Amino acid sequence: MTTRTLTSRTVRSSVAATPPALGGLGLFTVLLAAALPLIDFFIVNVALPTIGEDLHASEAVLELVVAGYGVAYAVLLVLGGRLGDLFGRRRLFLGGMAAFGLTSLACGLAPGAWSLVAARVAQGASAAAMLPQVLATIQAATSGPRRARAMGLYGATAGLSMVAGQILGGVLVAADVWGTGWRSVFLVNVPVVIAGLVLAVRTVPETRSQHPEPVDGPGTVLLALSLLALLAPLTEGRAAGWPVWTWLSLAAFPLVAAAFYAVERRADRQGRTPLVPPSLFRLVSLRRGLALIVPFSIGFSGFMFVIAVALQRGAGLGPVPAGLTLAPMAVVFFFVSLAGPRLVARYGTRVVTAGAVVQLVGVGLMALAVRQSWPHLGVVELLPGAAVAGAGQALQLPIVFRIILSEVPAARAGVGSGVMVTAQQSSLALGVATLGTLFLSLVPGSGMRDALMITLLAQLAGVVLTGLLSLRLPRTSG
Repeated sequence: MTTRTLTSRTVRSSVAATPPALGGLGLFTVLLAAALPLIDFFIVNVALPTIGEDLHASEAVLELVVAGYGVAYAVLLVLGGRLGDLFGRRRLFLGGMAAFGLTSLACGLAPGAWSLVAARVAQGASAAAMLPQVLATIQAATSGPRRARAMGLYGATAGLSMVAGQILGGVLVAADVWGTGWRSVFLVNVPVVIAGLVLAVRTVPETRSQHPEPVDGPGTVLLALSLLALLAPLTEGRAAGWPVWTWLSLAAFPLVAAAFYAVERRADRQGRTPLVPPSLFRLVSLRRGLALIVPFSIGFSGFMFVIAVALQRGAGLGPVPAGLTLAPMAVVFFFVSLAGPRLVARYGTRVVTAGAVVQLVGVGLMALAVRQSWPHLGVVELLPGAAVAGAGQALQLPIVFRIILSEVPAARAGVGSGVMVTAQQSSLALGVATLGTLFLSLVPGSGMRDALMITLLAQLAGVVLTGLLSLRLPRTSG
């Protein structure tokens, strides 16, 4: 063998060993993609009354517009992460983004309520193919301070998107762009997706697991059945009158979940890579971070849904004023989240505990404003509480995302990110189902103001739980 051949092989192997780098424009592109699914989860909250009037949809069908997207999204997220590891994350990212644009177009052109529900389910599935690739690409194509900065920006993007989605929904519905009305909340995705695809082709590197495993069929089916058994009855039960199937489904949930765990544990012990490896939960940062993200996300999404309904139906605000009441929360969240990495470097993860305390004060101020000013609520009355709550949320969400994935190896980036986003998305759906159901069930007997007060107090209990769980986080974040 010649020296020239050896040199050529050495160069090729060193190039292959060099991980692809995610540049600034590439990071912007994947963060843009991360924003889209979260914006679309919340953007319909303020558009639901208009959709119901235009399509003559019942309350149960309107809840499916929200729940169909959220459940499909949550059920398929881990599978999306595994497929990215297997076939290439850039390939799944591009395919998922293109599908998201097409399904958004289908939502915007839906001729009836049930066709809108079907399009929303498909939109949730396409988001599940796209979003896990964002975190997996960041994990695989960055390192050190660049990864920490990218994870901080991802968390800031996620939190800001959830608030901005509701504001944007109100603005678009009221603007009635070219007579499209509520349809613009979906059609606006199409040009954004086109721009994102153009950027992604040029700036997002291809990464994949070095030792990809085939799809875990039994695990995928059992995880899907577990999430459906829990989320479907909780999201549709109240509007449907709690028929027998909802109770049977809830009763089946622990049994199916136990079967899923048993199948995954057996696969893990046999040396195969299950859909959700139980060994992944040996990572303390991941396990304790996931335990915290559940109550946080339940409270976040439940509050966003309830405040949208209360301000429009109870306080008589239009879509724009209802959305703009949350503008202080979004603005403060953005600026405080930028300071998060510096605060963590100095004070460690106790910043998350401080964030829970700040959020507790903010939600308390909003509850006080509801008690004193109802039904005359608007930006001015809710501004102090919304701003303080936004600061508290910004000191928690971006940092917890970074903690959860800090110890996950690059080879399992897709699985780890899929598990994290599934926990978050399932909790978002649970928040709408549980706090939303509590609020809407209390309204007929207690009135809108008292129902809102009780729901805010329930969220306060969730914030206290989040703060207590934050005390168990590792003191430092990788």
